Amino acid sequence: MKTIFQTFFLLFLVACTTVPISGRKQVKLLPESQMLSMSLSSYDQVKQELNLLPDTDPRVILVKKVGAKISTAVNTYLSNNGYKSRLEEFQWEFNVAEDNTVNAWCMPGGKVMFYTGILPITEDEVGIAVVMGHEIAHAVARHGNERMSQGLIVQAGGMALDVATSQKAELTRSIFLASYGAASQLGILKYSRMHESEADQMGLIFMAMAGYDPINAVYFWERMAALSGQNPTELLSTHPSDETRINDIKHHLPKAYEYYKK
Repeated sequence: MKTIFQTFFLLFLVACTTVPISGRKQVKLLPESQMLSMSLSSYDQVKQELNLLPDTDPRVILVKKVGAKISTAVNTYLSNNGYKSRLEEFQWEFNVAEDNTVNAWCMPGGKVMFYTGILPITEDEVGIAVVMGHEIAHAVARHGNERMSQGLIVQAGGMALDVATSQKAELTRSIFLASYGAASQLGILKYSRMHESEADQMGLIFMAMAGYDPINAVYFWERMAALSGQNPTELLSTHPSDETRINDIKHHLPKAYEYYKK
């Protein structure tokens, strides 16, 4: 069994990768192939546990429509910007669950779930595009891999994924679901401040490429701010304050508009 010290040493042996758009260097402990395998099995299991709406439901039709446009934009960006090898990772799937939780998430491989609880806040197609771009950005940036690596180190004693899966299967699944917000009460605020800001930046580009005006990201987060009520102090929070987030989005808008096509 690998010790926590061996695990940290392995991090230095793994080549750094670059996050698309932001350009940040990241080191991931887990092979992406294993993350994709876990995603397929976990997504299928979650679908059985949730009350999925039928494909004929107008809300599902709209989410799938937006998902198709955003995923096409993502595929185009990856193909044109040196990440063509990542295209094979994604086999897109979009579903909507009848659940009042304000939640949406995307697992590796492009496995997306929206909860009906977030739809009143998105309000319309372009609002869905804001959330869709943001959540898909987390998967494209492989944020969940970083988060799960941290979770295994802290909660599973630094053991390797294959060992954790065989010896602590339920714990491993819980860490995986939490890493992608599938176990969160507020899925779109599940990551660190760095990951959230990065997903905001990337999501703006993806929605703009899909033909959605990126200014609507500001409007969506203003609605979220009104919903959340009193904000915790940012230093005590795991996500940016509403004011910081909205200001950062405004800062990235000029770049996003370079990709915007009506």
